[in-house]
Amino acid sequence: MKTDESKMLRFRIRILGSVMYALFILMVGRAVYYQVFLNEWLADKALSQYEKVDIFSGKRGNIYDASNRKMAVSIDVVSVGAHPKQIRDVRATVKALTEVFRIDRRELINNLYSTKPFIWIKRQITPKESKMLADLKLPGIVLKPEYSRFYPNKYLGAQVVGFCGLDGKGIEGVEYFYNAELQGTEDRVKVLKDALGRRFESEKTLATDSLGNNLILTIDGAIQYITEKAIEEAVTGFGGKSGMAIVMNPRTGGILALAHYPSYNPNAFREYAKGDLRNRALTDPFEPGSTLKIFSVAAAIESGICKPTTIFNCENGAYQVGTNVVHDTHSYGMLTVQEIIKYSSNIGAIKVGQAVGAEILYKNLRNFGFGEKTGIDCAGESSGVLAPYTKWRKIDAGTIAFGQGISVSAIQLVTATSAIANGGILMKPRLVQAITDASGQIVRRIDPAPVRRVISTETARTVRQMMKEVITTGGTGVQAALEGYTVCGKTGTAQKIINGSYARGKYVSSFIGFVPADHPEAVILVIVDEPQKRYYGGTVAAPAFKRIALETLGYLNIPPQNIPNRIMVSLEKEGKG
Repeated sequence: MKTDESKMLRFRIRILGSVMYALFILMVGRAVYYQVFLNEWLADKALSQYEKVDIFSGKRGNIYDASNRKMAVSIDVVSVGAHPKQIRDVRATVKALTEVFRIDRRELINNLYSTKPFIWIKRQITPKESKMLADLKLPGIVLKPEYSRFYPNKYLGAQVVGFCGLDGKGIEGVEYFYNAELQGTEDRVKVLKDALGRRFESEKTLATDSLGNNLILTIDGAIQYITEKAIEEAVTGFGGKSGMAIVMNPRTGGILALAHYPSYNPNAFREYAKGDLRNRALTDPFEPGSTLKIFSVAAAIESGICKPTTIFNCENGAYQVGTNVVHDTHSYGMLTVQEIIKYSSNIGAIKVGQAVGAEILYKNLRNFGFGEKTGIDCAGESSGVLAPYTKWRKIDAGTIAFGQGISVSAIQLVTATSAIANGGILMKPRLVQAITDASGQIVRRIDPAPVRRVISTETARTVRQMMKEVITTGGTGVQAALEGYTVCGKTGTAQKIINGSYARGKYVSSFIGFVPADHPEAVILVIVDEPQKRYYGGTVAAPAFKRIALETLGYLNIPPQNIPNRIMVSLEKEGKG
């Protein structure tokens, strides 16, 4: 019996030994296989366990105005993060962090118990907070260098420049549109870490050229300031809801100023309503009212249907079209086309529109750029509304001729007027004139871009002459007159549409014009939304136009045209004692 048990025991030992031997052979074989045939793969696998790559965004480029003044810069800041695995005492760490920062305690605890290798605690902390945290020397809590966007001029040109989020990417304005140019390239750094994620050795940066490019705007900070002050004064002075103003170089399409009131401080953009952040001059269409008459008349003259001296019966202030009755602010009888513009007769404009016809009027307005985006280098642009002429009702050719039944953006209106100012060429508007690298060398120029010829030089000259009359005695724009300079202009007063109907007592008051009349240097548009005290464009918007024009001409060193005579008169008075 004992012999059988002894045999069975030896048999089991041999079986177990065979299995162990087989396993040993297998292990040796696998080891030889990996070491001989997969040695490179093993090395890479091992390296990946302790070698990591940290990615840092390069410094964002600056934004300058046309005179090289800084509009946006990036400054060095510090953010605080955590490696949860390295934190020894979560409760003590939470207590210390909440004493340094205003931060939600419950959320912080959840983050510190996270299984993620790294989490952010607070981005872009103050120097005082950074020093306090550094002195605490909390295990697992790290300070990381970053960049923060800073706007030294605060409100100046805010809607044009826009702003960036915490990740350094543009959200509004040219910051958003040119984000790819401004954003620095990613900087990658190899870091060796132990099992707990603690770095103990690092290599040099793999990519060193990480700075973003700079933008040079067409905006001139001085003209921008002049324009912002003028539109603020117009809005507050007449109890308006808001306002916009644009100054454009008619020859180049460069925007010299683009102002909004109210504005906002991009350094604290989160404190403002979203409606204050957008560039309303591009995004918000409105019925232009009488400012559109200059384009209706341009269509009539270009097509050969009318001349400035062509006479229309303005029906003594009331004219029925179908079931609708159109009124003028004053009773006019027979007026020439030139007088229709000077006195801003709605009935006269209807008669001109009817004479031109829907198809010709539509094609000319489209040619001026209405109903399509201008292509300006800023996001969010609206195309406005100009329905195809085949869908117009009988009254539409007339009402569109005086600015009802069509909606335009401020940038469309100032761009179209620039075509009249420069002799008939529609220019693509632009906010940026050049892109430079970190050393200031030009990477790309954004040159003036003619879109098309919209009217002949002769027609443009004729319309300019009619616009001069608007500023003379009896015209609707006399408050835009400048001593020593000739001015072209047109007033606009449009009733607002709310919920599909014209709202009683709510108007958009505007004035569009350019100076000097014969050699325009600046096309200026002023719009005041819902003024309360008065609402006619000639009363509300024209004075703001005058202020912007006068101060801009002075800044550009464009002397008055009759200055020799003024000097002589002054000398004569001085001689008489």
